[in-house]
Amino acid sequence: MVNGVQNNIYGTNTTQGKSELGKDDFLKLMIEQMKNQDPLSPMEGTEFTAQLAQFSSLEQLSNMSDSLEQSINANYQLTQAVNNTMTAALIGKEVKLEGTTLINNGQEEIGLGYNLPSEARSVTVKIYDENGVLVKTFDDLPVSEGDHKLSWDFTDNNGEKVSNGNYRFEVEAKTLNDEDMVTKAFRTGLIDSLRFTENGTMLVINNIEYNLADVYEILNAVQVTSGGR
Repeated sequence: MVNGVQNNIYGTNTTQGKSELGKDDFLKLMIEQMKNQDPLSPMEGTEFTAQLAQFSSLEQLSNMSDSLEQSINANYQLTQAVNNTMTAALIGKEVKLEGTTLINNGQEEIGLGYNLPSEARSVTVKIYDENGVLVKTFDDLPVSEGDHKLSWDFTDNNGEKVSNGNYRFEVEAKTLNDEDMVTKAFRTGLIDSLRFTENGTMLVINNIEYNLADVYEILNAVQVTSGGR
């Protein structure tokens, strides 16, 4: 039986509720079958050979499975060690991060920026709170083609500090023909340290954790713009 081995094999009156047979169980079954076979009708050689082949295949598959699992674990640990070593070189570097969410957890400022595909007539950056209320406006910003960065000190348009929480920003740009221009917004920051968690390596920027996948460019430090109305 596959789902329970009776007393004529194991010598007990209790059915063993095993969902599957291992190689040791298979060997015990084969030995008991040979001990309890009918002397007048013994097992044929071909049948016995076939069962030995099945046992051998089962043992090989079990060994292969164990070896494969050990190899996968070793490769994972090696990959993690290499990644951790390589990411350690990023500490102190300035990076560009995907997304437009700005998290205020009490730090002094946060970096953000935008990219213009060509020269613009005007550029405005607006920051909204979680309820969609406009709290800060940056205008008179650089309009030349390329990347431009600025920092926000978490003050609103009245110069008052905003509360902790999540904010988002939008970039509004006009072409020289006064049409809407498609821009790319990003966040910037210096990597202060790394934290190794069960979810992988996290980059700590202004005491906020980011996934390594959030970084899409490493920058050289340049002067940023600060201000707004």
